[in-house]
Amino acid sequence: MPDPLPVIGHARPERADAAENRRKLLAAAAKLFTEGDPATVTMEEIAKAAGVGKGTLFRRFGDRASLVRAVLSDAETQLQEQLIRGAPPLGPGAPPLERLQAFGRAYLQFLDGNATLLRHAESSADVLLRSSVYGFYRMHVAHLLREGGLGERAEFLSDVVLAPLTATMFLYFRDVRGLSIEEIADAHADLCARLLDSTR
Repeated sequence: MPDPLPVIGHARPERADAAENRRKLLAAAAKLFTEGDPATVTMEEIAKAAGVGKGTLFRRFGDRASLVRAVLSDAETQLQEQLIRGAPPLGPGAPPLERLQAFGRAYLQFLDGNATLLRHAESSADVLLRSSVYGFYRMHVAHLLREGGLGERAEFLSDVVLAPLTATMFLYFRDVRGLSIEEIADAHADLCARLLDSTR
């Protein structure tokens, strides 16, 4: 049975001109973010490269964090689709622990290619924790923790499971601590196992 999770990124159809502006803005942002340090790219530079006014950019995306998430939305939507309807263990059909561990490994692979950029969508804890994307993953993890027997504790512990998967923490583990992706994934899988072992 599919998980009761909405997929982030599906919106109502856009007007043709709005869709074209969105396409140009996302293409310009992705190009500028890739060519240099995302931290130095300004919203004004992105609007200029896309050939639209800065006001259009802000009306469309609201802030820098939302723009970064939009640039990465296709990759994240694919992952979310796999969580809901994909093959086990990432998708439904596997035991909760296997699914939690598969999610951790899949998300770490996503971070390995996108963490530097994604860190700019985590501009503050408030922005990150209130985002619809974080809410999606939190709901998914809490669902699996409840299935694994953690009951009411699942709501709190879902944030514990997600904490090592923020871009900031991932970059710390990889670039400061010097851990490989496999080492980070193994440690995260062990965390999940210890949490669910506590229910026995």
